[in-house]
Amino acid sequence: MDLEAFLKEWNNDSPTVLVHTSGSTGEPKPMLVEKKRMEASARITCEFLGLKKGDCALLCMPLDYIAGKMMVVRALVQEMQLLVIEPSGHPMQHIPSDARIDFAAMVPLQVYNTLQVAEERQRLMEVRHLIIGGGAVDDAMARELNTFPNAVWSTYGMTETLSHVALRRLNGSDVSEWYSPFPSVSLSLTDDNCLVIDAPLVCAERLITHDVAELSPDGRFRILGRKDNVICSGGIKIQMEEVERLLRPYLASPYLITKRKDEKFGEIVVLLTEGNINDAATICRLHLPKHWQPHCYLHVDRIPLTGTGKPARGEAQILAKN
Repeated sequence: MDLEAFLKEWNNDSPTVLVHTSGSTGEPKPMLVEKKRMEASARITCEFLGLKKGDCALLCMPLDYIAGKMMVVRALVQEMQLLVIEPSGHPMQHIPSDARIDFAAMVPLQVYNTLQVAEERQRLMEVRHLIIGGGAVDDAMARELNTFPNAVWSTYGMTETLSHVALRRLNGSDVSEWYSPFPSVSLSLTDDNCLVIDAPLVCAERLITHDVAELSPDGRFRILGRKDNVICSGGIKIQMEEVERLLRPYLASPYLITKRKDEKFGEIVVLLTEGNINDAATICRLHLPKHWQPHCYLHVDRIPLTGTGKPARGEAQILAKN
């Protein structure tokens, strides 16, 4: 979808817009969302960040997903200028030299690529408010972003919440591992510690997520992993994201942790890598607890990712079966 097509849909008589989920745990699914709730979400973000009329917002994400659509809606609601560029892995590459960007949203892969090129990195540093969503910001990226002079945020949200409902600062004096929900958002946990979101301005129903979380007494929270991404191997519960986090400082090649059914253990840990599997096995033996070490290592030409750059866990499990 291009901007003209989205604006045509936005300005028609229908009270809803068609969006698709990202497909991180399976096939992307279509859903209808209310325009009035998209407008409410846009106002909440713009107010929180202090964005104002005449500011310049960068659209560098696909309009097939909620993140791209919401950038347009924020620009419309707040009467910001909208700088539109073709979505790519290097969004700062073709930015006009005289462009002043007050607000940009990117996925971690776009930020990572940008940080590798000195000129693009410098342009990113000049963005007044950068929000990063659609996937986890790893420790190495967070350390590099911590030196940025302007505000950089990690977002928490999903298609059902019309983009994010919470932010955490990645740099400055307010840097934190904990997300702060917007004032209109209430949070709780299920019995198995999954996050429950009550955000009536953007979501008509209370949303029970599959994100295993921890709540602090002051109302902030942090995400420990996905309930879907738990591997129960020999009675031991292993969180895929925690295994990936421990390996991050040591594995240079792209990799992903997934699982496979097993007659003896119930499920086993499987590591997919674009690199050498013998090297990966050595690193895992050195740096992972014994019960977390993969039983199987598979070389793949490409780690499966969604259109928004998140791990495609469903596709990974299919690869692990073969």
